[in-house]
Amino acid sequence: MADETTNRQAFAIQRHYCEEMGAPITARVAGALEGALTRDTETGRRALDWPGEPTADALPLRLVGGLHAMAQSGRSARLSALFAGEVTDAADVAALLREEIAAHDAALLPWLDGPPQTNEAGRSSALLVGLLAAARRFAMPLEVLEIGSSAGFNLLIDRFGFDLGATRIGPADAELMLAPEWRGPAPEPADLRFTSLRGVDVAPLDATEPDQARRLRGYVWADAPERLERMNRVIAMLRATPVRLDRGDAAEWLEARLAEPQAGGVVRVLMHSVVWQYLGDERQARVRAAMDAAGARADARRPLAWVAMEPDRSLAQMSVTLRAWPDGAPACTLAHVQSHGRWIGPV
Repeated sequence: MADETTNRQAFAIQRHYCEEMGAPITARVAGALEGALTRDTETGRRALDWPGEPTADALPLRLVGGLHAMAQSGRSARLSALFAGEVTDAADVAALLREEIAAHDAALLPWLDGPPQTNEAGRSSALLVGLLAAARRFAMPLEVLEIGSSAGFNLLIDRFGFDLGATRIGPADAELMLAPEWRGPAPEPADLRFTSLRGVDVAPLDATEPDQARRLRGYVWADAPERLERMNRVIAMLRATPVRLDRGDAAEWLEARLAEPQAGGVVRVLMHSVVWQYLGDERQARVRAAMDAAGARADARRPLAWVAMEPDRSLAQMSVTLRAWPDGAPACTLAHVQSHGRWIGPV
């Protein structure tokens, strides 16, 4: 169980991550909250008495998301100025936050109820690195199962266009083109085809619903206005053609999907991004066990792959990994990536 000191330190840790990711505004807000939180508000008391592991629970990002949403709504001119980068002095930022939390205590409190829904279409570029590797290895179409899908943005991966260095992937008439900074030689192309894409989330968001769209926009860091523009385009794509997204427990859902018959000549792929830490030890163990059991059944005609984009906290950045069966060798790291897919650096 955490204590007040540990919970405050989580905001300093988040500030460091944001600085490493090139997000100075979000870093400034997260860092100032370490000292700005007080027991004079319900929001402050709940954050300071957080019972879990605050960094794993993304406590700082829950509160930063709520404050950013308040700024975006126009309900607080001072918060709007803060998230526009117009207030930079550390003492001024802390004082502003202390006063604004008190003024909007009731509205901010619900943002602590659940983890951030940071669904980000830019992460599809990183996930594509793993999917391309699986397609090259097996020369078969992919059946993709995504856990922690949030609003399902990455389930549109077959409809996005990608510019990865000198390699162009995706439909010629793609409505959204993703072109991350590619650091290193361009990846080898592959015949990338999908038989299906479906996902699950314990609390899926319908991004076409205005209130849920506003919540998603609140979690977009103020330092990245291009992400807001991209999100709005993805929401329009979802309105035109919804994705297949279920509500449920990730481990239970995956166990059921892996138990279903797998077509011959198709690679079954588990895919996820920035969700592993939220599963907890028990669900993580169940997912590993389910994949190992399915891997033991895999063969050359019905292979299995596991593509993940998850934090490497030792580097303060994300890594893309791939594990594949029937050989079942340990997962290999394919790339290091910025958390929202802004750049990709093959290893």
